[in-house]
This record gives sequence, structure tokens and C-alpha cells, in this order.
Amino acid sequence: MALELGAGPGAALLALGARVRPLRLAALEIQPAYAALLRRNAARNAQAVEVVEGDVAAPPPALRGAFDHVLLNPPFFDRRRSTRSPDPGRDVAHGGAREDDDPLAPWLRLAARRLRPGGTLTAIARAALLPALLRLPPGLGSPDLLPLSPRAGEPPLTVLLRARKGGRAPLLLRHPLALHAPGGAPLPWVEAVLRDAAPLPWEAPPPPSPSQGRTVASAGPKPLTSR
Repeated sequence: MALELGAGPGAALLALGARVRPLRLAALEIQPAYAALLRRNAARNAQAVEVVEGDVAAPPPALRGAFDHVLLNPPFFDRRRSTRSPDPGRDVAHGGAREDDDPLAPWLRLAARRLRPGGTLTAIARAALLPALLRLPPGLGSPDLLPLSPRAGEPPLTVLLRARKGGRAPLLLRHPLALHAPGGAPLPWVEAVLRDAAPLPWEAPPPPSPSQGRTVASAGPKPLTSR
């Protein structure tokens, strides 16, 4: 059983459902228009999804049960420091429904409550939100961070977090995983994930492409010589 918090139109949840069958799917979405779109997308993809409308900060009674996995893609921008979108739907999706000193806290608390013992959380957030993402509530532990860089050698802009209900392992920070080649094209592993349902190479990063390797080598310092 898998639950996505703030599911929007359901891209991540439906992709999971297509890869892992059979799998019970549930979603919580605060915006009625997005919830309706998720229901239509699920029907078009022949997937059964229990869609519950409500707020992560005050989840409705209809959202119940214990899940093996919880996904969350919380708002990427700090409401207090970002420019509002003129589109109301995008504004809530990007900045959340309210201003909050710790905007990720209700998302993480709800994830911890809805996970069964030993269940896993997967979250994605901007790197700038990493301090808030790591303030895990009681019950969640063993944080495993995978930074995502636009290209090899560039600072990560996004991070993926995995955590476990009842986990006690220390923080594990993995080497950044590049998404694009120097020219901007997606790297082969990205194409495989998007088009062939390949698993994300979380445990063992893929080898660099030849062009990627040359770029990294040329960007490094020149070897020192005695002359």
C-alpha cells in the first residue's frame, strides 16, 4: 500500500502503480480541481486510486490506515520569500496553503503517522529546504539523502530523502547524481527511468558517459610536475 501526500495530478503515484503491481494506491490532495484531475488520470491509466481531499495539516478522517510507503513532494518555495503565482492552483502547489515557520513539519508528521512500522518515506525537495527536511519527527529515522545535480560537477539543486519508520541508522549522504549531459540532454539512466520503468540508481550510481567523463577531467586541476 502506498500513499502520496499532496499528489497533484498524480504523476509520481501513477508511475509507481505502473511499475509495481498489484499495489493499493491512495492520495491526499488539498485542491479539488487537482483531485478531480488525478481521478481522471487514474481512470485513463486503468489504475484504482483512493483520492481523499484535504490538508496535510488537518487530515480528514477518511484518510486512515497504515501504509508500506509514503511519497511526498511538498511545496518547493518558502511562502515568506517567494513571489506568488497569478494562477491560484500553481500558487498553492508551489508555495503551500499558508505561511509557516517550518512548512515541511506537517508533511513529515503526517507521513510518520500513516506509515506502518518498518515502512519507508520518499520525499523530494529543493536543496535550500534541506535543514527543514532533516527535522524528522519522532518515529522516523535512518535518513538517506541523494542529491540531484543538473550536470556533473554542478551544485545539487534538488535532494531526495528516504527514511524509515523506526529506523535508527545515522544520516547517509550519498554522492550527487547528475541528471543531464554537458549539452543538456538527459543522461542514459534518466531516459531508462522515464521510458523503460528502470529503477532509480540510488544504491549504485551509473558510470559517467564518455562526454561526461571528459568534461569532469578537463575541469579539474592540472597535474603538478617538477619542471
